[in-house]
Amino acid sequence: MNGGTLNLRKAVAEDAKGITELARDAYQHYIPVINATPQPMQADYAALIRKDEVWLAGTSDHPDASLVLRLAADHLLLWSIAVAPRLQGSGFGNRLLDFCFQRARDHEKPELRLFTNALMTSNRLWYRRRGFTETSHEQIGDKLVVHMSAPAAEA
Repeated sequence: MNGGTLNLRKAVAEDAKGITELARDAYQHYIPVINATPQPMQADYAALIRKDEVWLAGTSDHPDASLVLRLAADHLLLWSIAVAPRLQGSGFGNRLLDFCFQRARDHEKPELRLFTNALMTSNRLWYRRRGFTETSHEQIGDKLVVHMSAPAAEA
């Protein structure tokens, strides 16, 4: 996919394997950056599909992208966004993020939140360009997590 319509559908249990493989492919380049395996690479996507809003673009076997969105009382959390390496840099991620903002508005949540590793500087810069601000930092073991948020209405 390059441009055009973003065709997302809610993931079902049968999609878990493909989403797991997508997360591995999309996040593996961060392993040497953060000296650890990123959380989305370790996730139980079958459980996430049951618990959260998980969205998928592409086929079950070879997804182009996935989103994991978690509803909270006062916001929508973007828990994971993954784009297949062959589509990274194509604008696909921006369209996915637009969809996240729309989902926050659909759920009548005033803001979209996310978290990322402090060492993932390219992600932090991208999110800032999209209107997110860093709201706090949290030390979890030897990792520094950056929490970010953006108003859903302004996106």
